[in-house]
Amino acid sequence: MEAAVACLAEHGWAGSTVAVVAERAGVSRGAAQHHFPTREDLFTGAVEYVAEERSAALRALPVQGRAEVVAALVDLYTGPLFRAALHLWVAASNEPQLRPRVTELEARVGRETHRIAVELLGADESRPGARETVQGLLDMARGLGLANLLTDDTARRARVVAQWATLVEEGLG
Repeated sequence: MEAAVACLAEHGWAGSTVAVVAERAGVSRGAAQHHFPTREDLFTGAVEYVAEERSAALRALPVQGRAEVVAALVDLYTGPLFRAALHLWVAASNEPQLRPRVTELEARVGRETHRIAVELLGADESRPGARETVQGLLDMARGLGLANLLTDDTARRARVVAQWATLVEEGLG
């Protein structure tokens, strides 16, 4: 799975074949296809792996202030796991056999990420606007991750993250 994610992050969907992943993983193509009969099976498995890794990374965050949680959430969306997931999203938009798998998985990942973010931020979703504040943070983090794919956006991102930390603190009380 790590080889599939790395290939996807580095080469995108077009450059990531079962043969390329097998070579990187140090296994035969036949061995890879024994476990993952199709390319879609392999990369759907990779998305599942990415989702589990992203959730594990979030759950492993120590309890800390909201500003640190905001920064950690953004970091999650600017790393190689997000890059690999993004390549799969793009592929799914053009590959009908991949689309339902990725759509279902990303919906599940989105719910899990939101739930973990709520816990980390100590958000009370019974308060008006709290749910939207958390979701807005996650949407903003995803957007910053997307912007980071094309250019090193570190300086601007730091300013945006600081402002969002303030908004989250105000929005969640």
